[in-house]
Amino acid sequence: MRYRPIPLNTTRAQLQKRAVALARRAGRLLYDLRTKLATIAVAVLAVMLAVHVIFGANGMIIYQKKKTELRTLQKDADQVQQENQALSDQIKALKTNPSAIEKEAREQLHYARPGEVIYLTPGQPNPNPNTPPPNASAKK
Repeated sequence: MRYRPIPLNTTRAQLQKRAVALARRAGRLLYDLRTKLATIAVAVLAVMLAVHVIFGANGMIIYQKKKTELRTLQKDADQVQQENQALSDQIKALKTNPSAIEKEAREQLHYARPGEVIYLTPGQPNPNPNTPPPNASAKK
């Protein structure tokens, strides 16, 4: 905005008209400036909000990680539940089924019926480390 000197023969009405025009122009400039500042402020807030939503403490990145962790934990819980059910079934069978008791005694404790002989191959690992193999000699 350029400064123009006011001529000396200007009337009061002309001065008032000029003052009103300058006030309107200043008002428009202020309005335009406020509009631009408000638009910039809203854009900055939108960008900050987007960054917070994506990378914040509870943002999308963390949400995806927690969702993956939840799936993994659910799979683990399902697997443990299946193992628990299998062990419960085995306990129930050992409490009620004599053939299951006999099977466990033969496999775990190497029990045999009278007249039976158990053969173990040398490469076969000892299934129960607390009991020595049948041909081990006691050395102390």
